Amino acid sequence: MTADAVRPPLPPFTEESALAKVQAAEDAWNSRDPERVALAYAEDSVWRNRDRFLSGRAEIRAFLADKWRRELDYRLRKELWAYTGNRISVRFEYEWHDTTGQWWRSHGNEQWEFDPDGLMRRREASVNDVPIAASERHLVG
Repeated sequence: MTADAVRPPLPPFTEESALAKVQAAEDAWNSRDPERVALAYAEDSVWRNRDRFLSGRAEIRAFLADKWRRELDYRLRKELWAYTGNRISVRFEYEWHDTTGQWWRSHGNEQWEFDPDGLMRRREASVNDVPIAASERHLVG
């Protein structure tokens, strides 16, 4: 593995390093840049996202590009829920609108597993979407 493929902080996680990993993920996802986000995942990373099963960085990148074409003005917040060894659990919510202008708040939980170089090798995500009015948004700015 090359030095540029190492993604600190590395497991095993402490509270401080787990919080840093969660913040780095939040920052990357809020960039809405599929290339940037995909670099946090191992080449052979596997995902379950809702009812979709993805394998490999290329599929993840394509999924994210499609996601942010549909989920406009996406804004995300993540919160550390638990950590141990090479695993982190987070709760999250994000807001976005579709092409009709309908706003949504999506709530969920993720379980992450990392390889020794700090790349995520597994992501399990459960997500629920709730329609909201634009006036009900609280993830702004």
